[in-house]
Amino acid sequence: MNAPARVRQLVETFSRNIEAYKRGAYNETQVRREFIDPFFEALGWDVTNQNGYAEAYKDVIHEDAIKVGGVTKAPDYCFRIGGARKFFLEAKKPSVNIAEDLHPAFQLRRYGWSAKLPLSILTDFEELAVYDCRIKPVKTDKVSHSRILYLTYTDYVDRWEEISGIFSREAVLKGSFDKYIESAKIKKGTTGVDAAFLQEIERWRDMLARNIALRNPALSQRQLNFAVQQTIDRVVFLRICEDRGMEPYGALMALRNGENVYRRLFILFTKADAKYNSGLFHFKKEPDRENCDALTPSLQVDDKPLKDIFKNLYYPESPYEFSVLPADILGQVYEKFLGKVIRLTAGHQAKIEEKPEVRKAGGVYYTPAYIVDYIVKNTVGRLVEDKKPGPRGGVSQLRILDPACGSGSFLIGAYQFLLDWHRDAYAADDPPKWAKGKTPRLYQSRKGEWRLTTDERKRILINNIYGVDIDPQAVEVTKLSLLLKVLEGEDEESMGKQMYLIQERVLPDLSANIKCGNSLIGPDFYTHHQTDLFDEAEMYRVNAFDWQAEFAEIMKGGGFDAVIGNPPYGATFTNDEKTYIKSTFETYRYRFDSYIYFIEKAIKLSKSDGFISFITPELWLKLENCNLLRSFIASNLSLEKIRICGENIFSKAIINTIIFVLKNTRQTKKILIELQESSWELSALQWASSSDLSIEYRITPERKGIIEKIYNKKSITLNNYGTIIQGITPYDKYQGQSEEIIKNKAYHFESKKDDTCDKWLEGKDVGRYALSWSGRWLSYGPWLAAPREPNFFTGERLLFREVPGAGKRIQAVYTEETYYHGHSITPLKPDKNRINCLFLLGIVNSNLLSWYGSIILPNFGKQIFPKLNPKDIKKIPIRTIDFDDPADKARHDRMVGLVGQMLELNKKLATAVTPQEKSTINRRIQATDQQIDQLVYDLYDLTPEEIALVEADRG
Repeated sequence: MNAPARVRQLVETFSRNIEAYKRGAYNETQVRREFIDPFFEALGWDVTNQNGYAEAYKDVIHEDAIKVGGVTKAPDYCFRIGGARKFFLEAKKPSVNIAEDLHPAFQLRRYGWSAKLPLSILTDFEELAVYDCRIKPVKTDKVSHSRILYLTYTDYVDRWEEISGIFSREAVLKGSFDKYIESAKIKKGTTGVDAAFLQEIERWRDMLARNIALRNPALSQRQLNFAVQQTIDRVVFLRICEDRGMEPYGALMALRNGENVYRRLFILFTKADAKYNSGLFHFKKEPDRENCDALTPSLQVDDKPLKDIFKNLYYPESPYEFSVLPADILGQVYEKFLGKVIRLTAGHQAKIEEKPEVRKAGGVYYTPAYIVDYIVKNTVGRLVEDKKPGPRGGVSQLRILDPACGSGSFLIGAYQFLLDWHRDAYAADDPPKWAKGKTPRLYQSRKGEWRLTTDERKRILINNIYGVDIDPQAVEVTKLSLLLKVLEGEDEESMGKQMYLIQERVLPDLSANIKCGNSLIGPDFYTHHQTDLFDEAEMYRVNAFDWQAEFAEIMKGGGFDAVIGNPPYGATFTNDEKTYIKSTFETYRYRFDSYIYFIEKAIKLSKSDGFISFITPELWLKLENCNLLRSFIASNLSLEKIRICGENIFSKAIINTIIFVLKNTRQTKKILIELQESSWELSALQWASSSDLSIEYRITPERKGIIEKIYNKKSITLNNYGTIIQGITPYDKYQGQSEEIIKNKAYHFESKKDDTCDKWLEGKDVGRYALSWSGRWLSYGPWLAAPREPNFFTGERLLFREVPGAGKRIQAVYTEETYYHGHSITPLKPDKNRINCLFLLGIVNSNLLSWYGSIILPNFGKQIFPKLNPKDIKKIPIRTIDFDDPADKARHDRMVGLVGQMLELNKKLATAVTPQEKSTINRRIQATDQQIDQLVYDLYDLTPEEIALVEADRG
């Protein structure tokens, strides 16, 4: 690709006048307008917004340069697609030495790393450097650290294809930018901004908890947790406000000079209360604000831990640039932070421990932003359709709830959606009109774009956003996140004007919106139990919540318009709580799956025509114990949409998840099933009239006919042809075996020790039509933990490997030799004279049955760690043979012959030594395999169109 004429002209102009440009008088603004802007316009970016897009949708955001302490506090350019950041660009004047000057590189890397962007660019047009911003910046780094590309202006024409192939707008849209990032392998052990900030605030918690516990021996454990959390939240809030230009830069850092740091810190907190009116800073009773913090003002805290915290919040010690730290990253950090709690020992020493419920669940799982966006769009997005903005508009009456809000990710998403919607609606309706009056809704920034006033942002938050969580720390974090969202995009000047105009403090008190309580357990819990039997700790743990009293006006008005979120999946209930759930929830049956009861509660909290949308495990769509929930939904609501999310939504947790969208009405005729690459519609009437109301989302209308042919009246399940069991369990401490026996695998040997020994198979030894042996032996006898019957390991049988092969293929083989094996292999011992084992082997190893298994068998169908266990093997449908029908018998005999050939060919392949031999045998195996597949298609009566669908699904 040749460089555009405009780029050639820029290079020539710069080369001709380079000496003048490199003088200090030629400034950054000039190089941006004359060279950098047109250069990136040549790459397809709408740098100056020629398309006239609203602020939220511009390709390029030019940040206002806020000078704080002599340092520019915002990146010069942010390049975006659809409003999502892709990379920053920091511009310098040509007199700056990009190749050798440390400060610009460190500054750019701080921006990119804090915003969790993978790459960013530093340029003065003379030089252009690309940095990998996934690597934590350290003040001692060399300028070349993390630099993955360096060019000078003399390279632009010759290397234009490379530059354009990565950084052009088209390259970003087509994924070339992302592929380039993947090719730049990140170093092992690299710490992202979320992990690093989590480590930092966990360190603060540990320091503060130990010191506050030491200096304040009268504090209870609950009070200690509150004091530490509030202190951290207040410091984070003020530090972010500093980097956003709303507070004097360095105010916290200045407290390091001198003594009595905590007392002087409280002066800042008190000023913040006067300025922001937030419940985060609320120390004196005021009208309608009774629940003030009377605890933390009187605490004794040493100077040392506070000075340590402040030191690590500022350049050059701090790598964080809080002005660009995304709200969802802060939420992810706090979500994990809330997974631990401070415990007081008998000696009143503070210990940090993982919460029991978090430990049980295997960690904390933050909901990805795209899941939040999808749920908000399909609920709040539907609610605002055809409505008008403003205090008298229909949107002002909407009430959005997350009943298990955690760190607030769904409420932040809903709030951001409403902010964007209001801004766009006002801007499309004579914006100057909305910028007038005593309470203007819009104002114009210095760059000319229309923004919502802080008062309007407050109004939207107070009117529309509500949340509940059982964890008081989570409630405080949600409030903090929402308050920071109110202030996003503001600075001291814009806030000052509005405080002057409106004559009130900047932020709202969210105590009436975000509340602490147990969403599932109401005050009637105590009517079933003697209150005096519960101690104070138990009362706080249960934390019963009265929805009718806490949100009286909303509940009298019919409930919430949308209930959204990611409810807990594995909450632990006491026996008393289980008794309450049994008697209270209509959907209870056998098991105590917390998310099931959150669904029922959400339905009962939503008003008529309201929406309910959660991300949950998929299990409730088909498990027998969830049929009461499905019946409840089918009888009372419209199930409008199910989106299949897959198993890897949450890092470090494999949970097959879905998003559902319910509407509290009975109107929907179709249920939209959204798969990851396609979608289909299920008749709501057909679903509601089905026997168990289960939903097999993989069975699309096109696939349904094939499934019915496979599992028809001519088919019976595989367990009818023999006995299927689990393999041997050689070792188990619960069977009385010693740790030494288990650790040393005392009954396994590398050679045949005695007559009790026979060959031991590993799962990897079993392939399709192929069997190898890893060389180990097992001493078989009653000394094994669970030896099974010996006849399952000798004579004619089929062996199934637990782990599917490449392309998710069933892997089975026939053998008559004696082999022992564990659970990684499942044997089928056939009944005598029923049917030839080779016929069964051809069926189960076929492409069609692997296709069937991936759709119907729950464990085999998993995308991550699929397994073929004995329970699934028993369900495999086998086409029966009518031996009185000559055509049927001929099919059977042909299958037996083809499978016999496959077994022999695989044996020959195992002993082949030359490439030519292996190639020839592999071609014959492939041809025979295709003949078996076609024969299986014929046995199950598939049409050419159905065969094509199976083959396409199998890839």
